[in-house]
Amino acid sequence: MLGLGITGYRSNSFQNRGEHHVREQLQIHFEAPDFHLLNHITLKLKDGTTQIDHILVSRYGVFVIETKDYSGWIFANSQHTTWTRVLYGGKFKFQNPIFQNFRHTQAVQDLLEFLPPSAIKSVVVFAGTAEFKTDMPSGVFTMSGLIEHIRSFKEEVLSLNRVQFCVGRLETTRLAITSLTDLEHLQSLEYRHSKRK
Repeated sequence: MLGLGITGYRSNSFQNRGEHHVREQLQIHFEAPDFHLLNHITLKLKDGTTQIDHILVSRYGVFVIETKDYSGWIFANSQHTTWTRVLYGGKFKFQNPIFQNFRHTQAVQDLLEFLPPSAIKSVVVFAGTAEFKTDMPSGVFTMSGLIEHIRSFKEEVLSLNRVQFCVGRLETTRLAITSLTDLEHLQSLEYRHSKRK
């Protein structure tokens, strides 16, 4: 049986502080057999790879989670391609994580094509001390908001057997958790972004 301990342990050393914190909180609040957590998942796509921080497979849906570990002030608009982070008087642009996670959810949806699209849920969590100076867009949460959001889903959309099947397919399809996989993913990102310029 695939469970939290196996996937959590293997990905420990490849997670940053924010991802580690999110993993710990998800493991505390959501336990097997109803929930199965996978961390640091790299999937192969036609145009390279995509790397997903966390996937929580549950009877209530498959939550695809993008984690940001930021401090400072955040200025966000769900429609803009970039958001702004203000820290110590400096302004820094970063990719809209909603758009970033759209690619992740599409990859999971393609892999679990037997599930209705509504069962795949995109979630962005800010795990650091960042403070939003604009309204927090829909689907974006703080750590406590993430737990409440997942708990708000009460309707069963997957049987326990189907949960196990989804976990098995993700586990057998994901690339190995190694520094080489991470390096190849970074090269894939660089290539994809260079083509857009």
